[in-house]
This record gives sequence, structure tokens and C-alpha cells, in this order.
Amino acid sequence: MRLAVHRGSPGAERRRAVIDRTTLTEKEYRDDRHLAARQALYAYQEPRHDLPGLAVAQLGGVRGPVVDVGCGNGVYGARLRAERPEVAVLSLDLSPGMLAPAVGRAAVADAQALPLADGSCGAVLAMHMLYHVPDIPRAIRELRRVLAPGGVALVSTNGGRDKAEIAEVWRRAAGEGRPSFSGRFTLEEAPALLGAAFAEVRVVELTGTITVREPGPVMAHMGSYETWADGRGGDAGEVLRHAERLVREEIAAKGAFEVTSRCGLLVCSG
Repeated sequence: MRLAVHRGSPGAERRRAVIDRTTLTEKEYRDDRHLAARQALYAYQEPRHDLPGLAVAQLGGVRGPVVDVGCGNGVYGARLRAERPEVAVLSLDLSPGMLAPAVGRAAVADAQALPLADGSCGAVLAMHMLYHVPDIPRAIRELRRVLAPGGVALVSTNGGRDKAEIAEVWRRAAGEGRPSFSGRFTLEEAPALLGAAFAEVRVVELTGTITVREPGPVMAHMGSYETWADGRGGDAGEVLRHAERLVREEIAAKGAFEVTSRCGLLVCSG
């Protein structure tokens, strides 16, 4: 695969691509392959954070319905259905391909215009997805609009320096090519944005260290960014081969390649 040559600012092109509907629905999230590769890296993290379990725990007093906005491959809805079978769950995603793994009620929907009545939801989830929305404040207002009095909104995202070690490997291998999804909605910025719509925003920080002793999991993670690979006209395969050499060199020198994970859960109410 040849990497696209951008005539304008590479950074600006990547920022546009991260929110482009066609790119999201027909390429990156046509199915859950790329998302699953990114999720799989956390199997090597210590301490382990069970984010779906943490989300379900925050909904202990919620009677439903619960709406999972930007549900991806459905891990949150599946966990909630398993542990709270009495609660009605609706899974929504912009990409029809991502709804395939979803069990139960599911529909295609835009987070900026939710097809739900005011105050109709006991809880809403927006887990690692708001950075893909063109108008983030509008989407946050939609989350608040559909939430019933006393309800809770759960939002998750990454810190601005999340997985900085992988970003550095990509920079050395491909220049400025690695996209930053959460750069549009970081854990550091999220409380203020959410606070414009919610009276209370509580942050649960989740940090850890991912340790791999062979390059496979990191390379699968890096390969999942192929949709937005930039590389200024280079070959994606060569970029990844270069990156793999760098990861192997660090493993040989240090015994492991370590990645710092910084993400968080934001619990919003009021």
C-alpha cells in the first residue's frame, strides 16, 4: 500500500481525516479489525483496568434504558447485558459495519443528532469516541439532552501523552505520520468541555505500563493506523518494517518495550 501524499499541512489533513464520515465508516471502522488490534494491546498492561467493568459499576443505581453512543464492537453493551440483564440497552454507531458484533437493539446514528427524546435515558455512554465527532460540544449537549433527571453519562478518552513511546517510534520511522485520535479531546481538556453541559464531572484516572517482550502486539497496534498513515509518500510496509526494527532493538537492549498508558473515565451528572 502506498501512503497518501498530502499537498497541504500533513497535520491538518490528519485532523480532518479523523472526523471524516467516509473515512470512518468505509475504511477505519468498516469492521472491528483495527479497533480490536488497539484493544488487544491492553492485555499486556499492568495494572490491568477493566474499563467495561468499571463502567457497569458506575451504573449500579440506573434502571435504564442505557444508550451506548459510538458503541464500536459492543464490548460495553455486551458487559452490561450480561451483568444487568434487566436493563434495556441500545447500541448506536455511525458505522453500520461496527454494529455487526452488537447483541440486542442497535441502530446507525450520529452522536451530534441522537434519535432519542429529551430525558429518555437513564444513562448514556460515549467511550473513546468523542474525538471522532466533528462538533464535540454539540455531541456533549446531545448526551445531556437525552439524559433523564438523576441519570449519569460516562465518557472515556486518552491523555495527551498516552502511548508516547509508540508515537516516538512512529515519528522516527515515518516522520509526522502517526495520527492522534484523542488529540481533539484529551483527558486533560475533557472536564472543561463536559462541564459546560454537566453540573458535576468526576475523573477516574487509569494509568499503567504496557510491557511486551516481542514486537507483535505493538506492530499490530501500529498497523491499525494504516487508514491515516501519512509518511509523506513513502510505503506503509516499509514504515512498519522500520518501526519493527526499532522496537526489536529496544527489546534487545532492555529486555522489553514499555509503553505508558494514560486514559480515564469521566462520570458526569447534573
